Amino acid sequence: MFNTIKNALKTPDVRKRIYYTLLLIVIFRLGCYISVPTVDSAALASINQGGIAQLINTISGGAFSRFSIFAMSITPYITASIVIQLLAMIIPSLEKLTKEGGEEGRNKVNRYTKILTIVLALVEGLGLYLSYRGIFIGAYSQVPFERFLTGAIVVLSFMAGTAFLMWLGEQISNKGIGNGISILIFVGIVSGLPGAAKMIYNLVFTGTFSTTNLIIALGIIIGSILLVAGVIFVQEAERRIPVQYSKKVVGRRMVGAQNTHIPLKLAMAGVMPIIFASSFMTFPAMIIQLINSNVPGQHGFWAAIYKLSIATSTSTLQLPDGTATQLPIGYSIANAVIYLLLIVGFTFFYTYATFNPAEVSSNIKKNGGFIPGIRAGKPTTQYLSSVISKLTWFGGLFLAIIAIIPMMVRFTSLDLAFGGTSILIVVGVALETIQQLESQLVMRHYKGFLK
Repeated sequence: MFNTIKNALKTPDVRKRIYYTLLLIVIFRLGCYISVPTVDSAALASINQGGIAQLINTISGGAFSRFSIFAMSITPYITASIVIQLLAMIIPSLEKLTKEGGEEGRNKVNRYTKILTIVLALVEGLGLYLSYRGIFIGAYSQVPFERFLTGAIVVLSFMAGTAFLMWLGEQISNKGIGNGISILIFVGIVSGLPGAAKMIYNLVFTGTFSTTNLIIALGIIIGSILLVAGVIFVQEAERRIPVQYSKKVVGRRMVGAQNTHIPLKLAMAGVMPIIFASSFMTFPAMIIQLINSNVPGQHGFWAAIYKLSIATSTSTLQLPDGTATQLPIGYSIANAVIYLLLIVGFTFFYTYATFNPAEVSSNIKKNGGFIPGIRAGKPTTQYLSSVISKLTWFGGLFLAIIAIIPMMVRFTSLDLAFGGTSILIVVGVALETIQQLESQLVMRHYKGFLK
């Protein structure tokens, strides 16, 4: 990896791309400290942003806690992309546009995604304003026009921030290194590393020296290293299905038999099942709190649903009066079980949505190929389905364990900067970026060779 970065910095074209990407990252981080207009700093400092807000704040790199123009981060775009992908499985015309439309089709799908992003940013920005309107000056003004103007300015600022991040992501993808949207999420999460380092330092060196605290700090460091190593292993591991092609006539000559393989990743769905499951679990709490902000302190069915929903991201319940209380452990256990089932279910859904065993089997048969020991046609489809099923079970359970470990840590006194989901995203983006750097270097090498 270090050799790749060293060689990239020696190549002028790639070096320009790296510097351009770093420049846009700096702009992104500066924007995280620019608050939207009409924010009351004193009121902002007094609110306790826990639960779902803490989860959003981690992804946005602390922008949510400051109510900056990037408070919503790039989440509306991610949600819009997921919705478009799901609609492409249901609407035949959109599926055809995605698979067979070529460059023009991709541009149209990208345009639809951007439009849906703006709509979702409007809805989410309005929800943020209504949920936290107490910190905006003029939100409770006696003049109706002033209230409307305050809300319009705040919501439009949130929407503009999301639109600008979407543009930044496109610029990084086109003129920089890596996938722009992934890079922005990566930077937002990694910005929490200094907080994690400070927490470990305070655990060991602040106050009276304690052997217990030292063991806990070493456990966090060693556990993080093992977790990262495990994520890298699963992300890079693959099952290779051998495929043989018989001899065939191409033009006037006979082409000999070829041996190749089908690479099947252990975690083919990546981190998408966790994103789906998190959105599914936290959505009820967002809607309930938007309709009735007093629900957290109440009893009854909707209060129970709210507590079950927020248990995904916190173990404390924020009451309307600003105080916090410990969430009953039963809600966290029930949430963990439902969360695990959802992750495994979404893993199967997303894997079979991106890999069709019947289609792969048909393509192998059309090209005169076969899997050794397996007859072509339906037996090949059944064999591929069996292999995919086993890999998906492993990948789904691995993702679920990674996502649930931080939920278990919350029952201790530790306050980790980010959890397993964040580590999955960070490691995945880092590996993807290094691979793209390597491909850029190979491309420049062949260009120089041809000249």
